Amino acid sequence: MYVVKSPLSDADLKAVADALQGALVDLIDLSLVAKQVHWNVVGPRFRSIHLQLDEVVDSARLHSDAVAERASTLGVSPDGRAATVAAKSGIGATPEGWVKDTDAVKTLVDALGAVITRMRERVATTADPDPVSQDILIGITADLEKHHWMFQAENG
Repeated sequence: MYVVKSPLSDADLKAVADALQGALVDLIDLSLVAKQVHWNVVGPRFRSIHLQLDEVVDSARLHSDAVAERASTLGVSPDGRAATVAAKSGIGATPEGWVKDTDAVKTLVDALGAVITRMRERVATTADPDPVSQDILIGITADLEKHHWMFQAENG
């Protein structure tokens, strides 16, 4: 079996690996939540919210790949399996069935807020042990905060 040697100490690697794994889980779940709502949103603002949801899906998928590849680079096997995501995500339950446009916005504001809170903790956790991973997490957090702002603006 091939194992990648990490440039980090064992203790630092554990902290960074946990941060990256947590980010991966939250980003995968965020993409799933946004896509579920995308398929089911209804109401007068359907089109704009439908399109905006796909932007979140695309961002979350892109960022989850960057996080998983950073973990692999450090010698940590990323775990994006459905059971892992379901057990470890910080995002609450997603509405079932059709979702009124105003409820869709609230769902995304809440989901993004939960992920951002956890991402900011991960930014702090990775500051000393691995500024490279921290930089990746900072960029992701900035992008998520932009989406969060845009969905909050939907509520007027």
